[in-house]
Amino acid sequence: MNYFPKINRWRLPEALFKQSLAEMAIDGQREHEGTCFWLGQRANGEAQVSHWVILRGSGVRKGPLNIQISAELMREMHERAEASGLTLLGQIHSHSSRCGVDMSASDHAYGVSVPFFMSVICPDFAQDSNTTIFDCGVHVFLPQMGYVRLSRKQVQQKLILVPGMAGGTIIVGGNL
Repeated sequence: MNYFPKINRWRLPEALFKQSLAEMAIDGQREHEGTCFWLGQRANGEAQVSHWVILRGSGVRKGPLNIQISAELMREMHERAEASGLTLLGQIHSHSSRCGVDMSASDHAYGVSVPFFMSVICPDFAQDSNTTIFDCGVHVFLPQMGYVRLSRKQVQQKLILVPGMAGGTIIVGGNL
């Protein structure tokens, strides 16, 4: 069984992208990176994002140059995803204007590194609500290559923003 089948295209609800920006902007107001994870299903070379995960509590620490997520919080997220029949497909996080939208050394060293995982990096601590997916760095973890940044043309072909669909919300950590 292949736990990480090839993904050629991701379908992401446009509303979920905007919700992710708004969530990251909260941390960005304090000049800290923000993050959200994206869950959904994979089939026939496509990933359909349907839910987003918001991290709360002491298991996540956000700062101006990185985000630290405890193993316990990641485990809780995976358990919640599995219980809902969902798979972790990608993540979005913000960088400061000084850092750009390429993967940082900490992103490479500590980020999720499984085949065909998508990591989107939003500029300027997500402070501009008009940010589009093309303003972001879209990176995919490829087997034997690691993270590769997609060109604008590749983003147009491989990441489809689906209008009119809102995603389900899963809050992990903290006092719920």
